[in-house]
Amino acid sequence: EGILVEDYGDRIIVPGFVDLHVHAPQYAFRGLGMDMELLDWLETNTFPEESKYKDIIYAKKAYQIFVDNLKKSATTRACIFATIHKESTILLMDMLEKVGLATMVGKVNMDRNSPDYLREETEESVNETISWLEEVQKKQYQHTRPILTPRFIPSCTDELMHKLKDIQAKYQIPVQSHLSENYGEIAWVQELCPKSEFYGDAYDHFGLFGADAPTVMAHCVYSTEEEIQRMKENGVYVAHCPESNENLSSGIAPVKRYLEEGLSVGLGSDVAGGSTENLFRAIAHAIQMSKMRWRLVDQKYPALKSEEAFYMATKGGGSFFGKVGSFEEGYEFDAVVLDDSRLESSRQMSVKDRLERMIYLADEREVKAKYVRGNKII
Repeated sequence: EGILVEDYGDRIIVPGFVDLHVHAPQYAFRGLGMDMELLDWLETNTFPEESKYKDIIYAKKAYQIFVDNLKKSATTRACIFATIHKESTILLMDMLEKVGLATMVGKVNMDRNSPDYLREETEESVNETISWLEEVQKKQYQHTRPILTPRFIPSCTDELMHKLKDIQAKYQIPVQSHLSENYGEIAWVQELCPKSEFYGDAYDHFGLFGADAPTVMAHCVYSTEEEIQRMKENGVYVAHCPESNENLSSGIAPVKRYLEEGLSVGLGSDVAGGSTENLFRAIAHAIQMSKMRWRLVDQKYPALKSEEAFYMATKGGGSFFGKVGSFEEGYEFDAVVLDDSRLESSRQMSVKDRLERMIYLADEREVKAKYVRGNKII
């Protein structure tokens, strides 16, 4: 009694999508520089753009575009990289809090192997991270949480990683980073960390690879048998970013195997490696890339079904946030109301048919309402 009921008629209501890996400052150059591989792409496009976020005026303009478009999309939750700049990271968190999306946002840490204009001294990186966390605590956000964000092993010294673990333990926050994205990166990590058994072991050496530090690692395209086993043992989440892996010529992650072996797997847009925040496209790319892997690389594991890719975009990634990504009893109510009337067809279609079509054809125009934790934000 007294509870408002809204009848959306013939529209389709699905759990909200979860983007486990997206770079907010890269949104400004999405769709550019797609003819390069990862490390060259970082030097040419990413680092120069991220340096601009030292300017809070530029950051406000750029982040407003990102936040406005994320609000319009089918995404209800996201794990987000900001930059090394404390003030602009807090600005981004303020904006996300205001629109009501449930997010984890990280101030990035980098104290080596990056341009002078985008690198902190080790102690500076540590102190700025602590200052950021202290300020965030005072704000008492309802929807926005901090997440520790060493960019990746090549950009963080051993000293910094040890101190970031101390910070993680003190503030009890989760961790996000990158793992085994391409061959050049993996070889570089082995050179920098010769004692590590594999890429993930370098993170684990510092206690930042699951276990007592909830962790999501993006990509995992070339994870070895040992790395896969460690991820499984430690409960590390895989953020599969299929379009980014296409655009940057990284490869095709064996996500079907990850699912069958019981790893926790979600989807990431990885803007601007990926071209869009639209997770319908990420679902479609995941299916398409798994077909190519099955055909050209490894026929042991079949291609993803649409149901599996949809699961990754909802409950698979949602579980990193708790009981999220499903309409089962006890889950938080994240929901998106979809209107597919624009996608006309002469055929009679089931609900499943309509949803599958939207995976390939829908964008923000199909999103007619959105709820996060029961609160209507569109």
